[in-house]
Amino acid sequence: MRMATHPTIKLRPKEGRRLRGGAPWVFSNEIVMDAATKALAPGSVVNVQGDDGIAFGTGYFNAASLIAVRMLDAKADTKIDAAFFATALKRALLRREALYDAPFYRLVHAEGDGLPGLAIDRFDDLSSVQVTTAGMEKQMPALLEALNDVVAPKTVVLRNDTPSRALEGLDSYVRAAKGEMPERISLMENGVHYFADIGAGQKTGWYFDQRDNHAFMAKLAKGRSVLDAYCYAGGFGIAAGKNGATAVTGIDSSQGALDLAQEAAAANAVQARFMKADVFEELERLAAANEKFDVVIADPPPFVKSRKDLEPGAKAYRKLARLAAAVTAPNGFLLLASCSHNIAADRFALECAIGISRANRRGALIRQSGAGADHPVHPMLPETAYLKALVYALD
Repeated sequence: MRMATHPTIKLRPKEGRRLRGGAPWVFSNEIVMDAATKALAPGSVVNVQGDDGIAFGTGYFNAASLIAVRMLDAKADTKIDAAFFATALKRALLRREALYDAPFYRLVHAEGDGLPGLAIDRFDDLSSVQVTTAGMEKQMPALLEALNDVVAPKTVVLRNDTPSRALEGLDSYVRAAKGEMPERISLMENGVHYFADIGAGQKTGWYFDQRDNHAFMAKLAKGRSVLDAYCYAGGFGIAAGKNGATAVTGIDSSQGALDLAQEAAAANAVQARFMKADVFEELERLAAANEKFDVVIADPPPFVKSRKDLEPGAKAYRKLARLAAAVTAPNGFLLLASCSHNIAADRFALECAIGISRANRRGALIRQSGAGADHPVHPMLPETAYLKALVYALD
C-alpha cells in the first residue's frame, strides 16, 4: 500500500454531509481533532478521509479556523505546486477571455475558481492579489510563479490587508511583489475610463463585481438626473454621465475616492458634482430641501460584517432604503445594493421593501442581480453569492 504524501484529516462519524455533496469546506466540529491533527501547522496541505474510509481529496488545514479545511482537488495526495496553480489559472483565464475583450476583470474568485482564500483582479499588466487564509498564504511562492508564467504581469500588488486574515492568524500588509507600487492606475470598464488606487483603495482597488449593474443603471440614466450615494471612485455615476445623464451628483466620505471620481469625470468629459459627506446625513438634508433625482443609486459598504451585526445592519439597510426612496423623483428608479454576505438575499429584499414603504412610496422590483460573471459562485456554496443588487421603479 502506497504511503500518503500528505497528512490525513479524518471526519467524525456521520459528519461531512455537505462535503459528500460536493461542497469544498470542512468545519472544525466535523473533524477528529486528535493530538497529531492539532499539531499540524496552519495552512498544511492534507488529505481528507471519511470515517468510512472514503477519500475526499486534497485541501489545506487550519485548526484555529472555523472552516478548518478548504478543498483544492478531488484527488488525494495532489501535489500543490506552481504547476497546480498554473493549471487553475489557465482555466480561469480561458473563462474570462470568453467573457471580456479587454484584460480588466477578476481573474480568480476563490472557491468559484477552485482556489479558496484567493482573489486576483487583473488591470491589464497589473495584478492585484488578495489572500485571506493561512493555506493560501503558505502557497504564495508557487502561486506567484504560476501567475508570472500564465499572465506575466509587469506589476503584482499584494493587497493582504483584509480584516478576515486575523481570523487565520495572519498579519496585514500591502506591498509590491513584482514591479513598483503605483500611486494610482487607469482601467476600462464598459467603455468608460476610470482610475483606481490599488495600494490603498477598498478591496483590491476596484469593484469589478458591479460591472453589469453599472451598465444597467447607465442605460436607465440617459436623459435623467442621477444621485450616486457611496460613489467611491465613480463607478455608477461616471457611467451614467457618459451615457447621457443630464446631471450627476456623487456622495462619499473618502476624499481620496472622490478625487479619483473627479479625475474619471474629466477623462470621460462628464459634468459631475462630487461632495464629501456622510451619506445618511446628506440624504436627510436633501430630503428636507425637497431635492429629487430621477435615478438614485445606494451601494454602501457592508453593514453586516459578521453575524452579530445582522439586526443593526438590517435596520441600517432599511433606513438607507427609506432615505434613498425619499429623494427619488416620481417615476424614478432606485438601486439598493448590499455586499454583506452575512445578510441573506430574502432578508435584504424585505428590509429594502419596508424602507421604501416607510418613505410612502410604492415600488415595483424590476431587476435582481448579483456580481458579474467574473465572480463565479461555487454551486454548493450559495452563501458565497455575497452581492445583492435590487432595482425598483418607484411611483
